[in-house]
Amino acid sequence: MNPTAKKRMNFLVGFLLYFVGLWALWDTALVYPVKVFVVLLHEVSHALAAIATGGAVERIVLNADQGGAAYTIGGIPFVTLSAGYLGSLLWGVLFVMLGFSRWLKPRWIISSLGLFLLFTTVFVVRNPFGFFFGLAFGGALLASARYLSQRTNRFLLLGLGLTSALYAILDIKSDILTRSHLRSDAAMLAEMTGIPTVFWGFLWIAVALLVSAWLLRWVARRLDEFELDPEPPPPSPVP
Repeated sequence: MNPTAKKRMNFLVGFLLYFVGLWALWDTALVYPVKVFVVLLHEVSHALAAIATGGAVERIVLNADQGGAAYTIGGIPFVTLSAGYLGSLLWGVLFVMLGFSRWLKPRWIISSLGLFLLFTTVFVVRNPFGFFFGLAFGGALLASARYLSQRTNRFLLLGLGLTSALYAILDIKSDILTRSHLRSDAAMLAEMTGIPTVFWGFLWIAVALLVSAWLLRWVARRLDEFELDPEPPPPSPVP
């Protein structure tokens, strides 16, 4: 097996192991903070879409049961409602692509993400659980950037990206197809357009799967010329 094929095979095996491990640990305390973080990205996406279309964000709330809401004013409702699930998917794509950046060090990216999370929490999140979670998770990202190696921060960034992309797909399925009675983003779009909730669910899942497939192909090609950060050699003993 040539080196390129070996890299791709290692990536596919690693991705499958990651996916299986994530699925096995999905309802455990180990994955819980990352799931709430992705919910926050979902709500931030609503807020950014409202701002981008001429509206404003009033507040964001996060709940311990992995629920949340973004309260916005103005903007284009169709765009704002569509931005939640697709936004968390695109955040995941962005994190993975940044994880393969040759020019931006992983510590810089993780620290910037931590600062963005702290800024968003302080100025927009308005309930106790969400506020303290945002501060804690943002602080943890800053600590990772400060104390952990470049390689560890790169793996953290890739892990957050993959989890965000996968969670977007599972979240759409759960909220729209499995629990269609919920007042989800798709349900509100159905009320607005007259098109059934299940249509939006299948449409968003199709988009999410296509984007995820494209991302995997992009990563496979990127592996041909990418090397992980070398770990620094151990210090030489002082005579």
